[in-house]
Amino acid sequence: MSPFPEHLLAGYQTFVTQRLPTEQSRYRELSQIGQSPEVMVIGCCDSRVSPEVIFDAGPGELFVVRNVANLVPVFQPDGNAHGVSAALEYAIQVLKIKHIVVLGHAQCGGIRAFVDDSAPLSPGDFIGKWMSMFVKPGEKVAQRDHETMQQFVTRIEKAAILRSLENLMTFPFVKNRVGSGELQLHGAYFGVAEGSLSIVDQSTNEFSRVYQSALASQT
Repeated sequence: MSPFPEHLLAGYQTFVTQRLPTEQSRYRELSQIGQSPEVMVIGCCDSRVSPEVIFDAGPGELFVVRNVANLVPVFQPDGNAHGVSAALEYAIQVLKIKHIVVLGHAQCGGIRAFVDDSAPLSPGDFIGKWMSMFVKPGEKVAQRDHETMQQFVTRIEKAAILRSLENLMTFPFVKNRVGSGELQLHGAYFGVAEGSLSIVDQSTNEFSRVYQSALASQT
């Protein structure tokens, strides 16, 4: 049996000796009364884009589901396994989440694989099949005239956020809650290099930067 990664054990030791003592009462409370977060974040599995870190969230504050390229599939009750849909169902129907944030980011590997039309990494082509849900039947995604590759990739990274927001509204239990005002949907884009955060205005589909550090503003 392979040894457990030492750096994880060291990190847990730091957690136990430094963070846990300050939050022990919160963990005990959560274990007794259960979780009741108001915000769900649908993010990418990319190791550089942790919602809890970006939003400085404590235990019990965020209900998070992460996948390649932060995608939300369309509502499809076909009897197959749907991890994101299951998380949405639980968040809405049980936790009564008030906000859903689709969090995309720069330098997304899934988006780059889609843009480059990369060869399958395995016979299953799981990434290719997963990313195919980003495009509607008959829809074509191509680099525009006078658009650099970086601009193209960034545009598609942001388009994935917009498509996920659109797909969320295909779920009846999401659409009903949004319609009644009990649920709000949001899109955000994280700049990995500078730590910037942009929020989408869903009336225009434009992204605008919010507060960022002095260091980020200088880059």
